Amino acid sequence: MNARLALSSGPLAHADYRYLVSGATVSALGNAITPVALAFAVLDLGGSATDLGLVVSAFAAAEVLTVLAGGVLGDRLPRQLMLQGSAAAAAVFQALIAVALIAGWATIPLLAVGGVLNGCLGALSGPSSSALTRQTVPADELAKAVAIRRLAQNGSMVIGFSGAGSLVAAFGSGWAIAVDAATFAVAALCFGLIRVPRAVHLDKAPSLIGDLRAGAAEVFRHTWLWLLIGQALLYHLFYGGVQGVLGPIVVGDSLGRSAWGWALGALMLGFIIGGLLTLRWRPRRGLFVGTALLALTAAFPLAMALSDHLPLLLLGAFLHGFGLEIFSVNWDLSIQQNIPEDKLARIYSFDIVGSYVARPLGLVVTGPIATVVGFDRWLLVVAAVMGGSALLSLMSPAVRRLERRSEVAAMV
Repeated sequence: MNARLALSSGPLAHADYRYLVSGATVSALGNAITPVALAFAVLDLGGSATDLGLVVSAFAAAEVLTVLAGGVLGDRLPRQLMLQGSAAAAAVFQALIAVALIAGWATIPLLAVGGVLNGCLGALSGPSSSALTRQTVPADELAKAVAIRRLAQNGSMVIGFSGAGSLVAAFGSGWAIAVDAATFAVAALCFGLIRVPRAVHLDKAPSLIGDLRAGAAEVFRHTWLWLLIGQALLYHLFYGGVQGVLGPIVVGDSLGRSAWGWALGALMLGFIIGGLLTLRWRPRRGLFVGTALLALTAAFPLAMALSDHLPLLLLGAFLHGFGLEIFSVNWDLSIQQNIPEDKLARIYSFDIVGSYVARPLGLVVTGPIATVVGFDRWLLVVAAVMGGSALLSLMSPAVRRLERRSEVAAMV
């Protein structure tokens, strides 16, 4: 009865929203498995921490270099078509990587090339995916739609991260990545069922560069927007190497490979609890509250540095996810409620670029730096930067004073 009621009211009453959430959720399941599988695939091929950083950074660099084009295309072309095409192509490329690993002819350079291709595809569709939410629900249901979508995706990732280590240990990295290929195929089918009007492109700029200039001008028109994108740059510069390079090594060596999967699962559980809280708790100054709780992300690297006990590691990972999710929901809603429809995909692309542009560098240098200064010492530095940068952002009046709207007005 409750499930039937949920489908007959609220965001889930709209078929296009259900297809969007279903595709994003099943894709998130595979995407949670792949980082764990890829990390151990590189290590099993004899790769070092530096090699692992190079492979992961190849994906991150490709995403950053392509995402601006994805934002422009997302404001010019049907966004559901961008999602469907990207998911279908990703299914093919991930299947090829899986076959290479299973057959035993995979190499570290091949894994890096596969990362580049999938990074490009994800970047082309990412801005469209975020911008499409507002087209699938009425304005007064947007806040709940944002929270539900993130909750569904994070729940899927909890399952993926929690089971990834065990899946790799039992069947190998190749079969784990094959699961990701299958989820992309299912996602492509879901995205193909979405039927929403094409967003009206109001900019007069005839070129890619002109569209990007208009998007950049919109970013710098909002102090809270460019400031927190800068904070995200620091976060990913330092934390990207922790999750992509140091985590699998530090936790894998001290507690076992399955423990790293459980730690990522605990992080995602924090996302789930934080997401559930945002369904009920809607602070008037949500961006301020979210940014304050973002400082909790320091708990995960801190736990890695100070303890080799699994419960404390899981607690640190949970607090990281909890604080980050409350911030992310309020951040996403702030963008949805304050950016015009015809620029929305470009703003999301600038958000992704600004946030992740330094991540490839962090992935590459984390291994060498941590080797020189010590893994635990570097983890403490990372924790200080993550927590401190979030708290410093609260000094901006633009962050403290931005208020949530009860309903999204028509934006032109």
